[in-house]
Amino acid sequence: MTGSVGAPAERREGHEKVTGTARYAAEFHSPGRAQAWPVPARVARGRVSGVDTAAALAEPGVIAVLTHENAPRLAEPDDPTLAVLQNARVPHRGWFVALVVAETLEAARAGASAVRVSYETEDHDVALTASHPGVYVPEEANGGHPAVREQGDPDRAFGSSATRVDVAYRVPPLHNHPMEPHTSTARWEDGRLTVHTSSQGTGAVLAVLAGLFGLPKERVVVTAEHVGGGFGSKGTPRPDVVLAAMAARATGRPVTVALPRRFLPAVVGHRAPTLHRLRLGSDADGRLTSLVHEVTTHTSRIKEFVEQAAVPARVMYAAPHSRTLHRVAALDVPSPSWMRAPGEAPGMYALESAMDELATELGMDPVELRVRNEPDVEPDSGRPFSSRHLVECLREGARRFGWDGRDPRPGTRRDGSVLLGTGVAAATYPVMVGPSTAAARALPDGTFLVRINATDIGTGARTVLAQIGADALGVPLDRVRIEVGSTELPSAPLAGGSSGTASWGWAVHDACAGLARRLAEHTGAVPEQGLDVRADTRGAADAESDFARHAFGAHFAEVRVDTVSGEVRVGRLLGVYAVGRVLNARTARSQFVGGMTMGLGMALTEGSTMDAAFGDFTESDLASYHVPVHADVTGIEAHWLDEEDSRLNPMGSKGIGEIGIVGTAAAIGNAVHHATGVRFRELPLTPDRVLTGLLDGRTRKAV
Repeated sequence: MTGSVGAPAERREGHEKVTGTARYAAEFHSPGRAQAWPVPARVARGRVSGVDTAAALAEPGVIAVLTHENAPRLAEPDDPTLAVLQNARVPHRGWFVALVVAETLEAARAGASAVRVSYETEDHDVALTASHPGVYVPEEANGGHPAVREQGDPDRAFGSSATRVDVAYRVPPLHNHPMEPHTSTARWEDGRLTVHTSSQGTGAVLAVLAGLFGLPKERVVVTAEHVGGGFGSKGTPRPDVVLAAMAARATGRPVTVALPRRFLPAVVGHRAPTLHRLRLGSDADGRLTSLVHEVTTHTSRIKEFVEQAAVPARVMYAAPHSRTLHRVAALDVPSPSWMRAPGEAPGMYALESAMDELATELGMDPVELRVRNEPDVEPDSGRPFSSRHLVECLREGARRFGWDGRDPRPGTRRDGSVLLGTGVAAATYPVMVGPSTAAARALPDGTFLVRINATDIGTGARTVLAQIGADALGVPLDRVRIEVGSTELPSAPLAGGSSGTASWGWAVHDACAGLARRLAEHTGAVPEQGLDVRADTRGAADAESDFARHAFGAHFAEVRVDTVSGEVRVGRLLGVYAVGRVLNARTARSQFVGGMTMGLGMALTEGSTMDAAFGDFTESDLASYHVPVHADVTGIEAHWLDEEDSRLNPMGSKGIGEIGIVGTAAAIGNAVHHATGVRFRELPLTPDRVLTGLLDGRTRKAV
């Protein structure tokens, strides 16, 4: 072993990115390339009754205008959000009803503004309430989780509990706003389709495009050389890649579709709003006797997606009686989808806030309450944990944070007009891994080439995979090269669910370990063409496990609440994690801090409003949807335990991309309660909401 794994190696693509030579999906120039601009529907529900393209076609530089009347016909997709320009139906505001193709981006935009669309409108319904008449219990929530799980008699147990908490929370719609908007460049040559796209998984894009256009898969190539973030919204193909391929086929020219940021909330998915009801009952010593977590959310009428926000409650705490339930209403809204830590982020905000409320009712330290309810096995399945060091995370976090010096009384620390408080919350995220393939080659010059269709979405995947390969080969890191991001490479799953490195790394490890064995047996020089070994982890990576595999963590927050303005400032954030073996200390810390920063935004600034009259999201760009900036993130620390777990993969690693956001919002909300004595149950904690609560001087419930 060379010791590459675990070292804080610098990211290999860093120089390309800071010098501007890294190529993103819009930067693949081809002779004759055109630009395209979509036209979104301006009604919330109905049908297109007519499209007047004359003025658009008269605009200088406009090449074509595609509508449902003249666009290439597609096979019916499994994902109905990709059936763009195929019929006159408008399922929600923002649905694309035309596409203008022009010589330049400016001409395409001008042409799009000149398209005149008329509609036959229908009544729409976009307002989610817990009592909505259309609410139903689905068969499954996202990820294949059963919508309902029940053990014992939670209602009876709750009614007889010594201490009870019955509370409601609301998390608003949230939006993926990656730095690089969804973008694709497509070209057709001799019946072959080549696409450069901003995607978390090019293999899925290839499969979808081949199906839509009736092509053999070997006639489609998809690359994602560099990706400017995704946060789940690029996990599967989005309309941009379909529109680019359609426009390129219709015009016979390469075409780039770069979605304007204002269009993203309507067409690339969002985190659906979630309405939570938590009922926690405990005995006098704080041991849970009953746990009920019920979630109501929305989905669109064209595609069911149910945020699995009650699922974390099936993992976290020992309770002999429990019920976790998901309900959903199909509304005339854009289709929700994955956003960083789907289910866990909103679900753990509600659960960990309720646990803090229970600790207050009991007069118990919130860290000790969590420790007291530590389960021996996974509560839902009864399986033993492969490793679970939540208690150690809480203890270590409390030590680093100085928790022992905390005055538990709310509203007691003051600095002039500013109230100070601290809060804690736990975190969890499942360990996921999928089968993958990889190829490793030894070259005559003593270097090695590893090839795998992984996707580096900004996490440093190239670097970490090279470290895994170097360790398996027993060579220095600088002798290993990595190729990723193309369907012409050995197939691999997408970057999502914190499963990328665990999945790809397994195959890279096996390929490089196999190559090392072959080299040990090889006599003489390495031939000019090199020596190759290929690995496929099917049957191993996707095998059922007898263990429940999860990552865990603990978040601590210190806040300052201005009683004059209502502004909340987070002075300190600390995260301590148990995530198996950390493969690169530098990139791991970056991922943890990034997730915690996103959790801070969820707590204080991020939130969207569905306009009931117009049927669209009011906050549709970064001028109105406020993400944290550098000035919002001051003292933020991430640490991890040296956790060993041999039941995961050859590296002993767990995913880290999402656990940082899980629990952060709850820790901040709990700190705000500790500072003010007022319990806020609706995010985000904006100054107007906080100031109103302070003036009321009483607990406010979410609506």
